[in-house]
Amino acid sequence: MATINPYQAYQQNSVMTASPQELTLMLYNGCLKFMKLSKKAMADNKIEEKNTNSLKAQAIIQELRHTLDMDIAISEGLARMYDYIYGLLIEANMKNDLAALEEAEGYVTELRDTWKLAMGQLKNQ
Repeated sequence: MATINPYQAYQQNSVMTASPQELTLMLYNGCLKFMKLSKKAMADNKIEEKNTNSLKAQAIIQELRHTLDMDIAISEGLARMYDYIYGLLIEANMKNDLAALEEAEGYVTELRDTWKLAMGQLKNQ
């Protein structure tokens, strides 16, 4: 009989019951988490760990990019931004470029914070 990890069950339940807005916030937070782990692995010269976490961050940016509704005006600008961040993540991973990783992290942090602000304003309406 398999044992269920309570934390994993909680995480899975959180994702399954989250609104689309909350899921987007979770993606931003996950991306930032994997960038931080990648940065730490880069500093510790753990190449495989850096690569794994960088690929996870890249996958999240690609998911955010693919979920855009291109009929909404702001989506075109966000698509370009996600493409730029994705390029920074690839560069950071391939060249061990801490500056590129930190630049990407700054943009994702700004996007996440703006998203949280927008969510808060919607709740207040």
